[in-house]
Amino acid sequence: MLDQLQTDLADDIVILGLNEMGHESGNEEFCSGRDLPWAQDDGAVWDAWGVTYRDVVILDRDGNFHTVFNVTDNDLSLDENYWGLVTTLEDVAAE
Repeated sequence: MLDQLQTDLADDIVILGLNEMGHESGNEEFCSGRDLPWAQDDGAVWDAWGVTYRDVVILDRDGNFHTVFNVTDNDLSLDENYWGLVTTLEDVAAE
């Protein structure tokens, strides 16, 4: 779903996955067949931003925290949630 999301976004919007510390064993499986960049957190980012499982943390052009969109609470298989996220990302990119 995230690969499709990246395709639907403007070229200047980039999705990067950041795995929670302690879950490194799943990195290879998660990345299999995907094109999105994926990094492993050392504990600093998730803790500093108060990230929870399946959060999409949206940053502005300067890398500053803007908002969070949780894909557990907002199932991306529902059109209104999917396109709501797309709109949010595009609005932040346009600021």
